[in-house]
Formats: sequence, structure tokens, C-alpha cells
Amino acid sequence: MEVVYEDNHLIVVNKVPGEIVQGDKTGDQPLSETVKQWIKEAHSKPGNVFLGVVHRLDRPVAGLVVFAKTSKALSRMNEMFRKGEVHKTYWAIVQNSPAAESGELKHYIKTVERNNKSYASLKPSDSAKEARLRYRHLASTDRYHLLEVELLTGRKHQIRVQLSAIGCPIKGDLKYGARRSNPDGSISLMARRIRFIHPVSGKEIDLTAPVPDDNLWHALADGVQYSED
Repeated sequence: MEVVYEDNHLIVVNKVPGEIVQGDKTGDQPLSETVKQWIKEAHSKPGNVFLGVVHRLDRPVAGLVVFAKTSKALSRMNEMFRKGEVHKTYWAIVQNSPAAESGELKHYIKTVERNNKSYASLKPSDSAKEARLRYRHLASTDRYHLLEVELLTGRKHQIRVQLSAIGCPIKGDLKYGARRSNPDGSISLMARRIRFIHPVSGKEIDLTAPVPDDNLWHALADGVQYSED
């Protein structure tokens, strides 16, 4: 487990594809339990360790996940997420380049729990929720393209379904239109960067995860700079 940041109130780890953040019907050990065990051993803590799940990433997605080590931090981080005060940047490798180098996507997303899949439409409906994101093209090889994505809303599978809706499915994401799976079962999407004001200290937190140790990721990502905030 790679710890990217830790203090008395928060711990941020770099999730690997295949891990679940919180327990589910599979019964697999979630990342939250792994982090709790790590805290217990690293800090020689007796008894139960408090750990609050602030947000989640889909199982096949890599990148930064924030956990709260105190109830104060958990309640304040939950409120910050609700108000859109936590800024998350994702990187995605897609099969096709979008028509425009950058832009904002707006869809209405409906999730069907039966098959655990979301569907995007350009038209609103009673059962769909508005979903918005910004993207920009960063780099290309002869077959794949790297996009930077900023979430403006937080819907289930949002990046995956919205990019698929414009003809740019994420590499390895069979559920949303990829041609083939990745050998390790991942999809080529990562939570690359997270920025927020610390809920207790008030200092600015700006964290970046390393890209996966993969030739294609490095071919696309090495040397790429962030857009101006």
C-alpha cells in the first residue's frame, strides 16, 4: 500500500486497480480495512482504529483515495465534497481522439442497478441526473490518446459513460465500449490529482499520484504538464 499523505486527521493512498474502497457483496477485503490495519501497525495503536470513507473509486480504476482518521475530518470532508470544494483531476487513455481538443460535456445519467451500468443521454428525464465534466487532450500515440478530465459533478461511472458517449471509450473498459480488456483487468483511468483546503488545519493540500508502471502510460504521460488552474 502506497501512502501519499498522512497527518492526524487524514490519510491519502494510491489505490491500485482491482481494489475495492469499501466492502461489497464480493466479500473481498476492501482498501479501507487494509488502511486501518496499516495505521494500527505503523502507529502501534491499541484497540479499534477509526477510519472514515470520504469518497470511492471504481474497482478497476487507480489513483488517489482520501480517508478520514477522525470524525471531525470525516464530517467536514463530506461537506466539502457536497459543496464541490474538492477538486479532482483524472487522466484517461482513450481509443479515439475527441472532435475538439478541449471542452465541457453535459449529459443526463441514469444508472441501472440490475447490470451495474450507467447510461448517458443529451435529454433530461425524471430518473436521470445531470452530469458535467471538462476535458482536454494531452498527448497521443499512433493508437491511443491521453485526456485530462475534471469532474464537475459526481455520478456513478460518470467519466466512463460520458467519454464513451462521445465515441472515446476508455482503454480496457469493456462495459462502456472498449474493443478489448486490459491484461490485468484494469481500465486505463486514474485519479491523478486532488486539491482541497485541509478541513482542520486550513492549509492547501495538493497531491499527485504517479502514473501506473506501464509502457503506454509512460509513453503518453511523460513530460505532460498540468493546465493552469
